[in-house]
Amino acid sequence: MLWTRWLVLLLCWWGAVSATTTAENGQYELAQQGESRAEPHRQRSPPPVEPLDFGFVPAAVYDTHAYYEPGAIGILFHMVHAFLYAVQPNSFPKDLIVKVIQQNMGGIKFHEWRKPDNVVLLLEGSYYELGFLVCATIGVLFVVLVPLVGMCFCVCRCCENCGGEMHQRQRKNADCRRGFFTATLIATTTFIILGVLVAYAANYNMSSHIKNTRRLINTNIRDLKTFANNTPAQIEYMTAQYTTAKNKVLSELDNIGPLLGGRIHSQLEKEVVPSLDTALRMAGAMRETKEALESVSSSLQVLQEGTDQLKDSLSTERASLSNTLSDPACTNGAVSPSCNAIRSSLFQLGINADFSKLPDVDYALENVNTVLKTDLSNIIQKGYSSFNDTPRLVKEQTKNIVAELPRVKGMLDKIGSEINGFTKMFPVEASLANFTIFLNQGQKNIESYFAQIDQLDFYRWIGCVAVLCTVVLILSFNILGLLCGTCGYDKQATPTTRGCLSNTGGNLLMAGVGFSFIFAWALMAIVTALFLIGGNVEKLLCEPLASRQLFQIIDTPFLVHPAKKNFLPGMLFQNPNIDLTLGSMYRECYDNNGLYHALQLETMFNINSFLNRTVYNKDLAKVFDSVEVDLQDISLLEQAGRDNLINFANTGIGIIDYEAYLAEVNKGITLVDLLTFAADLEGQADQLPRGALENALKGHASSIRQIHRELVVPMEQAMSTLNQSIKLLQKTSSDLPVKVTNILSALDASEYLITNNASHVVKQETKNYVQSLVGYFKQYTNWVHDSLIAEVAQCKPISNIVDSMEIVACSFIADSVNTFWLGLGLSSILLLPSIIISIKLAKYYRRMDTEDVFEDSSPYSDTLFRFPRASAPSICVDC
Repeated sequence: MLWTRWLVLLLCWWGAVSATTTAENGQYELAQQGESRAEPHRQRSPPPVEPLDFGFVPAAVYDTHAYYEPGAIGILFHMVHAFLYAVQPNSFPKDLIVKVIQQNMGGIKFHEWRKPDNVVLLLEGSYYELGFLVCATIGVLFVVLVPLVGMCFCVCRCCENCGGEMHQRQRKNADCRRGFFTATLIATTTFIILGVLVAYAANYNMSSHIKNTRRLINTNIRDLKTFANNTPAQIEYMTAQYTTAKNKVLSELDNIGPLLGGRIHSQLEKEVVPSLDTALRMAGAMRETKEALESVSSSLQVLQEGTDQLKDSLSTERASLSNTLSDPACTNGAVSPSCNAIRSSLFQLGINADFSKLPDVDYALENVNTVLKTDLSNIIQKGYSSFNDTPRLVKEQTKNIVAELPRVKGMLDKIGSEINGFTKMFPVEASLANFTIFLNQGQKNIESYFAQIDQLDFYRWIGCVAVLCTVVLILSFNILGLLCGTCGYDKQATPTTRGCLSNTGGNLLMAGVGFSFIFAWALMAIVTALFLIGGNVEKLLCEPLASRQLFQIIDTPFLVHPAKKNFLPGMLFQNPNIDLTLGSMYRECYDNNGLYHALQLETMFNINSFLNRTVYNKDLAKVFDSVEVDLQDISLLEQAGRDNLINFANTGIGIIDYEAYLAEVNKGITLVDLLTFAADLEGQADQLPRGALENALKGHASSIRQIHRELVVPMEQAMSTLNQSIKLLQKTSSDLPVKVTNILSALDASEYLITNNASHVVKQETKNYVQSLVGYFKQYTNWVHDSLIAEVAQCKPISNIVDSMEIVACSFIADSVNTFWLGLGLSSILLLPSIIISIKLAKYYRRMDTEDVFEDSSPYSDTLFRFPRASAPSICVDC
């Protein structure tokens, strides 16, 4: 069995790959954790590793379906199991069997049974078998007593005793007794027929399913061939997938500049980009400040000029309106109140807001224009470009690493060659080919016995049918006897004058009695033997095998030897200390897991010396120890940009009197709304009599509306613009020097980080980069480990063989045998009441030699005084 050792060695190597890689990676992570504890503010989660697609290991498809459904005969099987449970309700004696095995390892010797320990075991075994012993005792008594009783019964009848006298006494209830015996015999015969049918069904079931055993054997052997043929391809596929991880690592090494530089850039941009963004927003605020100052300047000029024009227009209109009110018509008593009311409101035609006193913003605007001559946005964009050029800068400064790529590639290729060479060190394919040849030869040898098995099964079938035919013979006598006796019975005939048909029925019943005495004991002997064998097989083998308690016996520690803990690893690997049990192996194979996991091969071999030479744990890290990246050339903000920010803070927008502006803006342009004043004026004019005064007042109302339209409306628009611009400038200038100082401080901190702390970031990101490369190999080893557990060399055929053996031995054979003796035993037991009833009933059908005749003993012919006497029938001379 050399092929098994090579296969085990190869599978163990793959398991050790994952185990060692996990241990070494654990040490690498512990070192990183130590550094993290030294600098808690630098703790970062490990970078995500891109998942690799290794595909799926070529799966093996097995044909065997180790499942059996008995069908209708399963009802009989359940009846047998229920009967056996009633006979033997005790649980499986696991501890007893283990003690028997451990105390009798050297073989069972007769004189050793006298030892106290063995006597105790014998008593415990007898107690467990008590139900079987009681039933067997009854069977033995049946076998012994039936022929003895039959012999004594025969001799007794020959002496005209025990019902042998051909004389039947007259009884008043003769018809009732005959009917009772007939019905009872019919019922007994019916149950015997049922027992025969049950036994025949079991016999037929065994023969039909023994033929199906060929299919189970062929499919199991075919599955073993599939297992042997697919395993090399699966191992080769796993070996080839090393290239996937290797190519991914080489690809990332070729792009070390963009990848490592991108990692460094990603870490630094958390501090750098926000400071640049803040400076860029301040550049935008400069432009908005210029626009706001220009808007303030233009709006203020419009308002000042509009105020002068509005003031003159309102003064002229007020004087003209006053002259109109001086008309003599206003002295009229009816008109005088309206004129006085208008005259009293003339003072409202005046200016409310005075913008001439507001200072201009030309100084601040001039300073802002001077600041904007320097394009701060362009300077900041240069800072962005300089920082975003980090990957290129890293690529330029890591040319030494790129120069090491051929050596790294050579190391990775060497590892791949060593893996391939390691797998080819073992003649797996040759061994599995020999195993396939062994399976083919074994299949031929097994198939050569199929004809003999069929022949032996045919003989067995014939023997069982012959046994059943003896019962059928007895049944035929009983049935024919009942038919002849019942059909030929004449109530008018006396016992001595019964017809031939009735007499024949009685003789047939007695023939059945005779054959019952001849065969009953032999049938019961067969039943007892099959009961003891089949019942114990079911209770001690099939039931514990179905519940897997049998595996627990085999897996009992130190079962076979006091120094050998486990039986299975001691037999397979000569190492009984491995924690491998038959039950665990069966469960793993039943779940179709890999043989590597089922046999726990990872506990056998250690190949750390091989894995220590791999590039992804030590050699690759040494290559990256020389990585040095200098980022001092990165400049986020030139000095001109800094001066520009400082000058903007000193432009003078902070000293503008925003409160004065807002106070005037919040005032109305005129003392009264001119449209409202004009409407009131027209209302007053409408109350006057029609004439020149009314028309003059309405003309003044129209003039006032024109003044509002031409002067007030543009001033209101300019005032709204001025209000918005002043508020924007007030917001921008609020703590402007502090804002500029914070921006410059953030930029200084970012440049300090790049200049002084970049080396730490570079080292940290280099470690993360190397860890990501290690992660690809870790993915490969984890994938190999998972594949070995669940996909490579799936050992379902092993559990199928166990299940097939259980089906054949228990479901096909043991259940059929137990059902056979159940049916045959029922028939054999019922032969006893059949004998008694047949003897009683035959008396009513057979022709008697003498009968009871009643004679008169007094002249009064009273039946109370009639006495019977025996009388023979008259002899016919002619007969």
